[in-house]
Amino acid sequence: MVTYRTKIEIIGDILVSAQEKTMEQDGASIMHLIRNVNISHTRLSKILSNLVSQGLLEQVNSDRAYKYRISVVGKDFLGEYKKFNKFTSDFGLTI
Repeated sequence: MVTYRTKIEIIGDILVSAQEKTMEQDGASIMHLIRNVNISHTRLSKILSNLVSQGLLEQVNSDRAYKYRISVVGKDFLGEYKKFNKFTSDFGLTI
């Protein structure tokens, strides 16, 4: 049986990937996020604009394309998400 990720799981994956690239470089490109998160460009674009408008990601102008890095609020959100995810999995629940 195939299990699909929830939207919050996809957001968590995006934030983790952006956090890794924020530490290494000046942010994650859209192509990097598409490959790491395994999501279509159309769906990713919608989620990215939502995350930027909510302040969880920052959009950075690069040479030819936008890059995304995690904000302070995004780091806080990601930390709380990981705690909650661990808590629910300890009780055998899914979010």
